[in-house]
Order: sequence, then C-alpha cells, then structure tokens
Amino acid sequence: MSDPRVAAIPVADCGEPLVDVRGTLLVDGRRADTTGAYAHLRRGVLDRLGHAQSVLPDGLRLFYVEGYRPPDLQRRYFEEYADELREANPAWTQDQIHQAASRYVSPPEIAPHSAGAAVDVTLVDADGAELDMGTRVNASPEESAGACYTDAASIGPQARTNRALLITALSTAGLINYGTEWWHWSYGDRYWALMTNQPAALYGARTLP
Repeated sequence: MSDPRVAAIPVADCGEPLVDVRGTLLVDGRRADTTGAYAHLRRGVLDRLGHAQSVLPDGLRLFYVEGYRPPDLQRRYFEEYADELREANPAWTQDQIHQAASRYVSPPEIAPHSAGAAVDVTLVDADGAELDMGTRVNASPEESAGACYTDAASIGPQARTNRALLITALSTAGLINYGTEWWHWSYGDRYWALMTNQPAALYGARTLP
C-alpha cells in the first residue's frame, strides 16, 4: 500500500451501502466491537464472498474475521504498528517507517477496510476448525518470518494446498489479494483498481450510520 500509484487512484464512490454479513457468512468474534462495525461490508463485496463460498469443495466454509474498520480505528492500528517498527529500528527515517508499516497496515487515507471493500478471511472444515494456512490470521511479517506473505516458500505443503483453495475461490469471485497478507482480500478499493487496471475505485472511506 506504500506504492504512490495506489493513493493516486481517484475514487468514484458508487454509493453502495454497508451491509451486515452476519446470517450470510460464518463470522468469527476475534475482531468483534460493540457497534458490530467489523461485521459489515459493501453489498458488492458480500455478494462476491457468497459466490466464493459456493465454489469451495464440499465440507469447507469461509470464516469471516473482519471487514469494515472505522477510520479512527484504522489510524490507531497503523500508528501502533509504526511505533513497533520505530522501536525495533531506531536508525530508520520517518519515510522508512511509513513505507514499512504500509506493507502490513494500510495508511488511514487509503485503507480498503475503511471503505468496506476489504475482508480478512480464512477457511474452516465441517466441524468449524480452522484449516492450516501456515500462520494465524493477522500474523505480522516479523512474527511469522515472512510466512504471512501469500506466496511464502517457507510454509508446509498442507498450508500451501489450503491457501490455494482460498485463492481459487476468492479470485473466481473477482476479489484480489494483498500479497503480504494471505487472508486479506478486496474488491472495489484503490488497490483493486490499480491491480485490475480500472480508472477509479468504486468505494471510498465511509462512516457506518
């Protein structure tokens, strides 16, 4: 997300509403908040997740972790991670800190989560047990030694197979992955527009009513 081409993409918000995914998808509570904001997405993103669910092999389900993130919360996540990097790398400049932080947490001004365009998601089996994906959801590059990267070579064969199942289902539905986070997928945001050669993003930052 540190690529200046992402920030340069204009936003032509289509006005699509944020909708509650609970009752449509299997939702995890690890990112739950008192307002239920985490369980909201733009309608078009939810529709595409429903399609992805339909093409998964029998016995597997998407496990929704987090979608919409209020801008203030996104800013806090970004600043906290930047502080961690600053403490671990005291010789880095502010630009280096911002660029490194942006690889893992989107800057608030362009964050797809704050547009309701991004979802953090994994897979579970018929018993509700999470599949081996090589790392936990939201593992940082430092914590996972880079295994959080979607194409990481360090993960085992079962995790690689499971990631391939997730990639196939979500890609078929028109979502794109952010390559430093195997669990992060989006549609309609600035990063999606850049990666799919669209003239503008469909979704900009929103405040949940």
